[in-house]
Parts: sequence; C-alpha cells; structure tokens
Amino acid sequence: MRTTLTLEDDLAERLKAHARRRNISFKAAVNAAIRRGLMSPDRVSEPRPRIRVDTFSSAFQPGVDPLRLNQLVDDLEVRRFGGSE
Repeated sequence: MRTTLTLEDDLAERLKAHARRRNISFKAAVNAAIRRGLMSPDRVSEPRPRIRVDTFSSAFQPGVDPLRLNQLVDDLEVRRFGGSE
C-alpha cells in the first residue's frame, strides 16, 4: 500500500541511520519499526502496588557479611600460627 507519511525530523534521522547501519532501504526500516511498535505490549496497564523496604541500623560497614566473620577469624588464626594460607 502506498501512503504519505509525515515524520518528525529527529525520527526520520534515526530511521535513516538505522537503515544505513543495517544496509536496508528507508522503507524497510520504517516498516520494521512500525511492526516492532505494534507487537510490543501496551504500556498502559494497571498501576503496580508500591513496595516498602524497611531499613535498619547496623554496626557493620556496608559490604561486611556478619555471617562470614567466623571464617575471617579462622583465617587470621591460621596466619598467626604460621599456616600456609
């Protein structure tokens, strides 16, 4: 089907660049973009419920895993007694 389509300048430039990169015609680039847009799910959907995250204070610095402190103590003891680690 042949039709006249008026594109905004920024979209036309992006489509031309896309066509050059893919080594396809401008027409093929426009058709592919429209197909992708029509196949994508509609963005209008029910609002998602808000998620609440409770924070807490800790004596440890970020990145310190308190569950691995026993391993650290073991490593330090091995070094102190001349182990190979």
